[in-house]
Amino acid sequence: MLSTAIFVLLSAAAVAAASTDGPLTGELGNATVVVNNPAGIVYAGSLPQTANFKAAYPDGGNAKGSIAAVANPNGIGVLFKVSFSNLPKEGGPFTYHIHQAPVPEDGNCTATLAHLDPFGRGDTVPCDASLPQTCQVGDLSGKHGAIKSDPFEATYLDQFASTNPDQPSYFGNLSFVLHFANKTRISCANFEKVADASSVGGFPTSSPSDCAASPTSYPNITTPTAQSSSALGTAGNGAAPTTLPPQGSPSTVPVSPNGATRLNSGAAGALALAAAFLFML
Repeated sequence: MLSTAIFVLLSAAAVAAASTDGPLTGELGNATVVVNNPAGIVYAGSLPQTANFKAAYPDGGNAKGSIAAVANPNGIGVLFKVSFSNLPKEGGPFTYHIHQAPVPEDGNCTATLAHLDPFGRGDTVPCDASLPQTCQVGDLSGKHGAIKSDPFEATYLDQFASTNPDQPSYFGNLSFVLHFANKTRISCANFEKVADASSVGGFPTSSPSDCAASPTSYPNITTPTAQSSSALGTAGNGAAPTTLPPQGSPSTVPVSPNGATRLNSGAAGALALAAAFLFML
């Protein structure tokens, strides 16, 4: 137990110390690495049999697609397993995102609102996959690759999503939407909590081999810091702050071309906590 506590504290300190702000793209800064995702909780969703955009399937039917997600075993970020097939013959490359609201009973994908974006980045400027902390939390295909094959499968670690309802990046009560390249919404589905990882079949129990388990694999990552629910929206509902501009509008925060490295209060706090703990041993 003692060694585990030391490891957790030192890991948190290492994450904090290695974090930098980089170019700022959101009203509240860049997305923060989530380090306290609860282990073993799986959220998954599957597209319905009928498309929202019926013109894509004039003879009926829909794309087949599912997304399943579980916390990284070390609690840092979320492992995603993505699968799509039977896609429209034209209109790609296709994209997919976590959206701000669940799909209503009538299946209207427009009602899912904009992408999950608790830091107020907006989606006018395309996501830079080499700087995922500067992207919208919900822009999964922007950070990890658009759909360019049929069938399409991908498994990856996203360090900015959360399965913790107390985090603004929580998506367990939200939805995902499949889009044409021109942003038209093809279909959508809600995330729902499922029993365990085995229920979605073949889910990884450790970080994918092509994704490092440590946030230090990403350059210029902002350290998670404590934020009040009033600053980041109501805890657990993934809502964007009410003071932000409408989703999709350009951010009014100037973007530094190079970014400035700095140790924020969260980093300092984590280091101090680790030092104090070790001092007491």
